[in-house]
Amino acid sequence: MAKTPLRTVPDLTGLLKHAGHVLETQLTAALAEVGLSPRMQCVLVYALEKERTQIQLAELAYLDKTTMVTTVDALEKAGFAERKPSATDRRARIVAVTPGGAEAAAEGQRIVDRVHAEALGALAASQRKPFSEALIELVNGQLATPVEAQAVRRPRQRA
Repeated sequence: MAKTPLRTVPDLTGLLKHAGHVLETQLTAALAEVGLSPRMQCVLVYALEKERTQIQLAELAYLDKTTMVTTVDALEKAGFAERKPSATDRRARIVAVTPGGAEAAAEGQRIVDRVHAEALGALAASQRKPFSEALIELVNGQLATPVEAQAVRRPRQRA
């Protein structure tokens, strides 16, 4: 039997994936109480910052085109947002947040902040700020931009 390779550093990918997955499930459950999903919350917050198109919002929220359309459809159905023509480009449509959507985004942000604070609360008080600062440094530096990678194609199987 082959020997398992020795790790020389912690499995950062596995740790970040697990932490992100668990945190997302916690956020999903908490935001559901006010009729929002994490995607809806994210889109509302970015749409409130300034006039943005669906494409711009999708890029900021890391959503593909189909998921973005579905998310904006859900926001419209809930009465939280509406698609409107852009004031600066007639061809473009923006996502405009309704007053009810602004209220939902504010409540959603309180929930997001609470869930994040609870997660950080698992660390000693002296570890919280350095941990957050280190994560921000990674995301703004070494882990800022994904690498373009081509999918590996399997060779064709003979019939």
